[in-house]
This record gives sequence, C-alpha cells and structure tokens, in this order.
Amino acid sequence: MPVLMIATYGKDGKVDVMNMAWGGICDENQVALNISESHKTSQNIKERGAFTLSIADIPHMAEADYFGIASGNDISDKFAKTGLTAVKSTRVDAPVITDFPLTLECRAKECQHTETGFRVLGEIVNVLADEKVLVNGKVDPKKLNAFVFDQFQNGYYAIGEKVGTAWDAGAKFIK
Repeated sequence: MPVLMIATYGKDGKVDVMNMAWGGICDENQVALNISESHKTSQNIKERGAFTLSIADIPHMAEADYFGIASGNDISDKFAKTGLTAVKSTRVDAPVITDFPLTLECRAKECQHTETGFRVLGEIVNVLADEKVLVNGKVDPKKLNAFVFDQFQNGYYAIGEKVGTAWDAGAKFIK
C-alpha cells in the first residue's frame, strides 16, 4: 500500500498530519480514505471539508512513520515536533506539507458510514508536484522516491523499477 500523508487543520488552526495506508485514488479525480472516525483527522475533515494527500518519500520516512505512531488526539501539536514546513493551500482549507514531493489538494465530497467503517471521498481539485520529480511534465516514480507499506511484515519498501506498461502487458490476450 502506498504511504500517504493526510494533512488537515484542527479547530485551533494547527496542522495535523496522519499516516494512512488504507486508501488512494479511486477514480479519475477522486480519492477514498478508509480511516477510523475516532481520528482527529476525521473530525478535522468533517469540520473543514478539505484535506491534502501527500506521497511520503524516503528522505522523510521517520517523520511519516511518526505521523502514524503519534495521535493528534493525544499530542496537541505533533506536526511541530518534526520540523517539517506547511503552507496554506490556495485551493482548499487545508495545509500543504512542502517537504513532500507530491500533494493532492482535495475537497471532501462525502463522508460515508458503512457497516465496515468510515470512509471519506474527496475530489482532487489540484495536484502539486516538485519540479525535481517531473520528467516532461509528468511524475517519474523513481524520482518521487516513494515507499510502500507491507502490512504482513510491518515494513516499508522502496518502489522499484518499471517492470511493464499498463494496458499493454496483457494486450496479447485480446488478439
């Protein structure tokens, strides 16, 4: 699962960031977040109607892991402890963590309560990418330096080399 950082503002205006592995892009311009409703981040999303979703990179693995260990319900300003930098999004009422190389600015479209839990659907209204991760105007996964979470061994793993082309690797079965 990709390691994603959900950033919101709390009632007090402080930046809150949560490490989340259960979600991601679910449509052309939409994300789904499967998170517990008890998280401070969930409450912030319901109150502000917005969040940003960043891809964690290897140079910031310790900070990203901390955002998964520390609860905003228990630590009043956990973001400040990391030394990372945030600026206010110009598109939504949420912070952009400038240290992460790729950020989706999202408007909360729907909060769903289902028998399996709480889900937030967000509309992607803008994408911010650091120039250093772009090649010909597109994000290069190698330059993104992202990592994934393995729930079976509680490990983080670097994203490797390209091993195939989507919508081409299986085309031989259509003929």
